[in-house]
Amino acid sequence: MSDEADAVREFAARIGVPGLVDVHTHFMPERVLTKVWEYFDAVGPMTGVAWPITYRLEEDRRIALLREFGVLGFTSMIYPHKPGMAEWLNRWGAEFAARVEGCLRTATFYPEPGAETYVREAVESGTRIFKAHLQVGAYDPNASELDRVWGLLAEAGIPVVTHCGSGPMPGKFTGPGPMGELLERHPRLRLVVAHMGMPEYADFMDLAERYPEVRLDTTMAFTDFSERMAPFPTEELGRLGQLGERVLLGSDFPNIPYGYLHQLESLERLGLGDEWLRAVCYGNGARLFGL
Repeated sequence: MSDEADAVREFAARIGVPGLVDVHTHFMPERVLTKVWEYFDAVGPMTGVAWPITYRLEEDRRIALLREFGVLGFTSMIYPHKPGMAEWLNRWGAEFAARVEGCLRTATFYPEPGAETYVREAVESGTRIFKAHLQVGAYDPNASELDRVWGLLAEAGIPVVTHCGSGPMPGKFTGPGPMGELLERHPRLRLVVAHMGMPEYADFMDLAERYPEVRLDTTMAFTDFSERMAPFPTEELGRLGQLGERVLLGSDFPNIPYGYLHQLESLERLGLGDEWLRAVCYGNGARLFGL
């Protein structure tokens, strides 16, 4: 086991949890992940900030690393950028979860004819979590093709990790406005706001306070990398502490420009206490998914 893995396990032991539940990790078909890595390689010229992939490794090694870190539950966040992708990504996600212990079966969708049908099939066949990426997909979450999809997921109580904040670059349909409109129609939707809604942190915490099934994941938030671009407002730390039962650990592994341990240390240095850390890093996810 590596020094890094030892340090991650020591963190878990120090705060008093048996391991970690990470709701925002990416495993994808190889050719899709290669395209994603190419995108991140080009992010530097677009944002002025380089984004080196720390864990640019073969799939088996990435899976083994999460196990060495003591991650007890993780996801294969998949997402389409055009019509015709979601259904075959869902088939891949089902096969991946079936062969990889600890992976919560993950699926996705896109506003297209037939979306309700393949989402219903995914739900009925055991999907545990969905991913929606409004920035990459460049679609309106309130598109008519998705209304029955969101309703189905709200009724089933299946969490949907959604990149809906405007970081690292805003999209036409990112920001709290479209999600607020969606939640007005589907108030029981188990929306998990990826990246804490970066950079619109306070606005998405408002939604979490208004809707009891809304959660936020910590992915990349509070890290040195993100604090340079979109610092979390210190005046909101008290509210973040109060929302502790609805904050979930997320990392964006393997597509992060720093080591896995740094996300955990960034949460610890918020100073919100071990009880908050135990809930975020393990308890909330374990309860949500029955682990």
